Amino acid sequence: MNQEQSALTQSGSTDAAPAPNRETTGRSSASAAAGGSSRGGLVAAISVIALVGTGVLGWYVYDMRGGVATVREEVAQRLAAGDSAATEYRALARQQQEAIAALQGKLGALEAQVAATEGQAAALETLYQQFSRTREDRVIAEAEYAVGMATQQLQLAGNAEAALVALQGAEARIAAHDGGQLLPLRRALARDIETLKAAPQVDVPGIALRLQGLLERVDRLPLAFAGELAAQPSVDADTAAAPAAAEPSPMDFIKGVAHEVWHEILALVRIERLDQPEPVLLAPAQSTYLRENLKIRLLTARLALLARDGRTFSADLMQAQGWIERYFDKRDAKVQETLSELATLGAMPVKVEQPAPVESIAALRLLQARAGEASRNAPAVVVPPAAPPAEEPAKGNAARQPAGATR
Repeated sequence: MNQEQSALTQSGSTDAAPAPNRETTGRSSASAAAGGSSRGGLVAAISVIALVGTGVLGWYVYDMRGGVATVREEVAQRLAAGDSAATEYRALARQQQEAIAALQGKLGALEAQVAATEGQAAALETLYQQFSRTREDRVIAEAEYAVGMATQQLQLAGNAEAALVALQGAEARIAAHDGGQLLPLRRALARDIETLKAAPQVDVPGIALRLQGLLERVDRLPLAFAGELAAQPSVDADTAAAPAAAEPSPMDFIKGVAHEVWHEILALVRIERLDQPEPVLLAPAQSTYLRENLKIRLLTARLALLARDGRTFSADLMQAQGWIERYFDKRDAKVQETLSELATLGAMPVKVEQPAPVESIAALRLLQARAGEASRNAPAVVVPPAAPPAEEPAKGNAARQPAGATR
């Protein structure tokens, strides 16, 4: 088409040009006729070429239009498939978000349960510590009672054996329940026990047995006047037996009468020694009361021994010793042995100053002060309630998946 336009343009330009002269016009017409035939063939060729090009171009355009339509259809199909896949993916994403929300709810519930469990564990730990402190307080109270009993036995009764038993019992109870917190108290109790064992002791059972032997011996002790009466008849019997051995004679009769007169004269005169009292004459009932009173004195001395009352013990033994020396026959071996035993017992110390368990008392005061401070500083025990279980989401929503998710 461009070539045809250029040819037309050229022909138009030649037609429009003025002829200078006729000669020139003739020449040019002849040449134009010759050239016109050649130009017509060229134009025809160009036209054919243009038609062929136009057909080829038309076919190309038509083919291109068909390809574009096919591409459009394929693009539309792919866009449609992409839209459906996007819709499915959005549904899947929504389901995943719902599942994530459900899992977050479960996680929150689990965290709440864990927090509640931790709170309960802390509360149980606090309760256990309080229970442990209560058990320690009970052991400390028992030890304090035992130490108080030992102190009373030492200060009031002077009974070192009972005090030692009380301290050993307290130490054994602490050893059975101690977890290491009461070690200072055990150490103080052990030191007080060793100090009490090293202190001088009074043999109370041995002295009580010796007093019991004296009590049993009182009924067999002879009285003083009974011994005098037993000695005087023996002398009279000897003097009476001597004349009876020989035959009676007038001189013996005169001697007998003179002897009787002399005895009568002696009966009229009474000679007493002021430096030595005569034995007391007692009726049978009075001698019985004497022996019973002597037993009572010995029993009172034994009670004073058990009470660690040294003054009463010595006074009762001295009173019993004075009664035996006054009313009983001191020439008898049993009486002499009884007097010696009473003198030995009276010289024995009944009450000995015993050391007080001061270290145990100080350790108890320290532990009680620490327990008071711990109870004041301890927080209040609050048991948190258990968290309610979270609702499980529907399994169908979590398990459901779109058909396009497998692509």
